[in-house]
Amino acid sequence: MAETDPAPIEPAPSAPAARTAAPLAETGIPRGRLALLFTVMLVTAAGNTAMQSVMPSIGTSLGVADVWISLAYSWSALLWVLCAPFWARRSDRRGRKKMMALGLAGFSASMVLCGATLWFGLSGALAAGATLIVFALCRSLYGLFGSAAPPAVQAYVASRTEPAQRTQALSLISSSFGLGTVLGPALAPLLIFPVVGLTGPFLAFAAIGLVTMIALRLRLPNDEPRFPGHGFAFDAPYGNSGGAQSNRTVQHGEEEMLAHHEEGTAPPLRWTDPRSSPWLLTGLLGGHAQAMVLGIGGFLVLDRLGLRDDPLAGAGPVGIVLMTGAVATLLAQWGLIPTLKLGPRAAALWGMALAIGGVALLAVARDLHAIALGFAIASLGFGLFRPGFTAGASLAVSRAEQGQVSGQVASVNGASYVYAPALGVWLYGHSDWLGFATIIAFCLAVFAIGSRRLQRDAELTGE
Repeated sequence: MAETDPAPIEPAPSAPAARTAAPLAETGIPRGRLALLFTVMLVTAAGNTAMQSVMPSIGTSLGVADVWISLAYSWSALLWVLCAPFWARRSDRRGRKKMMALGLAGFSASMVLCGATLWFGLSGALAAGATLIVFALCRSLYGLFGSAAPPAVQAYVASRTEPAQRTQALSLISSSFGLGTVLGPALAPLLIFPVVGLTGPFLAFAAIGLVTMIALRLRLPNDEPRFPGHGFAFDAPYGNSGGAQSNRTVQHGEEEMLAHHEEGTAPPLRWTDPRSSPWLLTGLLGGHAQAMVLGIGGFLVLDRLGLRDDPLAGAGPVGIVLMTGAVATLLAQWGLIPTLKLGPRAAALWGMALAIGGVALLAVARDLHAIALGFAIASLGFGLFRPGFTAGASLAVSRAEQGQVSGQVASVNGASYVYAPALGVWLYGHSDWLGFATIIAFCLAVFAIGSRRLQRDAELTGE
């Protein structure tokens, strides 16, 4: 399956539920604002997974090798890695709303241009090689500008909520990604129209993204910083014990003002900072494992179900497999994490254990049922791991550093998609077992490093 960039593939993943789950009304952010943030991530996630459903079939129709389909995304993913921290810092100065709108504009422009390019290629107006080159250039708009939205959404929520409220609000925002990954594959076959064919999902979601951007501009209040910094800063990582300032409750308006004060006075957050670096490292390794699974998945369906000779028929089965994985991800975020009250470290480690089991089953699966089951178990594991990694990084640093750490998280997510999907497809093309063994090795590395270096949940939450 051709892998898309991470924005989704995890833009602002959820934080695990707090020890005592807070109702939605107590997130500290008005419902209207949460609904807009939810929609931003829902649209991008659905659009990208709809594209994932049809790209293996498009590649087969163009007659190009699977690995080239995966490599077509590498330049965009690299731009995502480089640009996400820049946009995160810029959101501290220019406001989160502007960065979200910029991200949606990049998403819509990329989708419509990519769809048009592929349509010309499928109709024979462009050679297959030229189609992929132009597609990669058009897709780079998503890495360049689309990377502005996820860190802005995460920082918007994180800078306006207390620790328990933050986990609840981030969990809600992250669930939009899971819901989008269900809707995308479900809608993709319905958007394959007679004239535009397999490029229909691209054009449809470009229009939806534009409508969402207009709603964001009209409905989300302007949040440009209006207050100069006066030295407000936490003297300990936010959520850790120590420092009464970090645990006190403030009114929403005061909270916004404090967030702006702190964002303006935070020193640069180093990638080697001992508080956050273990979380970023495990996120990078685990992200590589997930990207490889997603990269292989669609091609695995076509091969093991014998659909290479009928690419159009492959969109349905690939969509079914993606939907089972998305439902499993929602089960992790809406069911297991709040029910079991998993903290960041527990969610990350248990998630990796489940992912190993799912990948092992996927390696031996030969029919649609077994493939879907293995993919679902692996997705359940990654659905636990990604929220744990993101919440751990967020809770490890101060509120003043939320914009910077969200940019680092988005950059790590993007780094996983620079070469890992293509590597997974290349290894899979040479040997099924070599590809899946490499994925399992990444998961084992996360488990080993995480067991020794990740802060315990009680330390992160101050309990």
